Amino acid sequence: MGSKKKSKPSRSKKKPRTSADQALALDYVRAWAHPALPLPEPSAADADDFLPPQAARGSGGGGDVLFELHSHSNHSDGFLSPSALVERAHRNGVKVLALTDHDTMAGIPEAVSAASKFGIRIIPGVEISALYNPREVAGAGETVHILAYYGMCGPSRSDELYSMLLNIRDGRYLRAKNMLAKLNILKVPIKWEHVTKIAGEGVAPGRLHVARAMVEAGYVENVRQAFNKYLGDDGPAYARGSEPFAETVVQLISRTGGISALAHPWSLKNPDAIIRSLKGAGLNGMEVYRSDGKVDGFCELAEKYGLLKLGGSDFHGRGGKDEYDIGTVRLAITTLCCFLKMARPIWSSAMKDILLKFAEEPSAVNLGNILKFGQLTNVDGFSPTDTGLDVVDFCLSSWSAHDDMEDVELEEVRLKLAHYAAER
Repeated sequence: MGSKKKSKPSRSKKKPRTSADQALALDYVRAWAHPALPLPEPSAADADDFLPPQAARGSGGGGDVLFELHSHSNHSDGFLSPSALVERAHRNGVKVLALTDHDTMAGIPEAVSAASKFGIRIIPGVEISALYNPREVAGAGETVHILAYYGMCGPSRSDELYSMLLNIRDGRYLRAKNMLAKLNILKVPIKWEHVTKIAGEGVAPGRLHVARAMVEAGYVENVRQAFNKYLGDDGPAYARGSEPFAETVVQLISRTGGISALAHPWSLKNPDAIIRSLKGAGLNGMEVYRSDGKVDGFCELAEKYGLLKLGGSDFHGRGGKDEYDIGTVRLAITTLCCFLKMARPIWSSAMKDILLKFAEEPSAVNLGNILKFGQLTNVDGFSPTDTGLDVVDFCLSSWSAHDDMEDVELEEVRLKLAHYAAER
């Protein structure tokens, strides 16, 4: 199950999708990703769940609806700024980019601003560090990572999510210091100042930052060797932080209007048990594709537990031969359609909750919070007690998300906001 051997897509076990199915899926995805562009004819190649990068570049249907659902910037352990990441994604043909930094969403506003210059749509995301610990098995805890995908309005009940992320980041500082203490015992002294300089100001240090410091100090040849010899989950310098339980993370993502997906399950020791437990907590999907293809057994696990089959490059911008570029995982148009059909009602509900919560307590501060991930950031001169129509249209213009709520829902929100405004 844990084998990293890639497998070729198989058509024998699946009923071939018709060109009509693909055309409908393509229409749906393109209407959300960039509604102003005309629809191309679908390609028969899109019947596969996964197309390798070489085939993808030459394919027709859906070739301009490339989603990248797993990427990192220098707000966590990536090397590129959000703006540089977006520009690279644009050069590689990405049309929808999920920025999923570790335990922070701080890079999303910059990514949204940069994306507006290239016609790219940003999915606000985050990769949350968590711990799976079956209560019936002592000492069997395992670190897992849960991807969260939100609509353009970001998470509802954002304070609850941000509080969890802050606690995890605070724990990363203690964790990094514990790793340095273990390395020192192993005669691999690394200075704290060296690690924090690599991480950057305000960025919670992670294992990759420690690994880079080890490379620069000459103790290992590369980051891979640092993980294999010292920092891996079973390594002598590994340390845990203050990660919450994985089930708690999945439940929180659901409560805050997000879609949850298990990241790189092939790195887990006991993926079946973990996936089963997280599915019970409300997990929506899991990664089964990566840049070098499918990983044996994980499509079957996703089907077994009724999960979306997703994937992304997990791009960090390290460079070198051991990292694939951003945009090298191409999901079939039908897969993207399934993802959006699950996500959009959830995102729409979150948007409605956010607007109604603002109506209960309209203020310039709260208006700024709900527009945090929008394209409009200057709210000077805008009265938070203006008519409901103005507030709703202002938010939707910022979010570029008019199609995510039904007209009847928008009217309900407008009326309630107008009522609150009249009372004040």
